[in-house]
Amino acid sequence: MRVGVAASRTVGGAVRRNRAKRVLRAAMHSLLGSVAPGWDIILIARPALVSSNSFAAREALLTLLRRAQLILPA
Repeated sequence: MRVGVAASRTVGGAVRRNRAKRVLRAAMHSLLGSVAPGWDIILIARPALVSSNSFAAREALLTLLRRAQLILPA
């Protein structure tokens, strides 16, 4: 599985974009073991992500992956 992370200039300056990408990478890294193999995932940062914490980003990402049915059954 491959994961790509992108943040456009609408997120903010370079510092804000890099922070948003770091938060998304950390959230995805904690979920890698439970994601179904064989998928390529692209994560696109939004401006609200800069002001949130990694726990909120992880929960949002988990919800999206469940909706996409990419989480392996426990």
